[in-house]
Amino acid sequence: MMTDAFIGLGSNLEDPAAQLARAVTALATLPESVLVAQSPFYASRPVGPQDQPDFVNGVVWLRTSLTPHALLDHLQSIEQQHGRERLRHWGPRTLDLDLLIFGDQTLEDERLTVPHKELPNRDFVLQPLLDLNPDLTLPDGRSISALRQHCTDNRLRKLPPINRDPLAPS
Repeated sequence: MMTDAFIGLGSNLEDPAAQLARAVTALATLPESVLVAQSPFYASRPVGPQDQPDFVNGVVWLRTSLTPHALLDHLQSIEQQHGRERLRHWGPRTLDLDLLIFGDQTLEDERLTVPHKELPNRDFVLQPLLDLNPDLTLPDGRSISALRQHCTDNRLRKLPPINRDPLAPS
């Protein structure tokens, strides 16, 4: 059975928009998964420590038969391939991939919380989700559009598209 999964992408190091474009390419080739769509990329202030560059963020919509934990393993592997280092909570990073929504499932364990616990507080996640599916709701019935209306402004700025085929080699 295929499940709709929404993956948040973020970067603020080493050409962030290019990092995200390469991540989309990697996500498009995941096993047992199909890339449905990708959102525009947005720039925004960092959450947490402000002594770092602005972030570039986006969201990818996948249909997958992977389990949430298997998908998480793939996401973490892609992060490692991009040189992700976890040096400081909410610190700078080459690539951050978060499993935001996994169908209508809710899950909370030591490795994974779905829906992502900070999703309602992140305009740089909510807006790209709306770009992909304006009628999207969380498993508890809250609409992404209502959450977006009440979300703190993080100086979100839509970036021009990167002309890149997600299946083309990097």
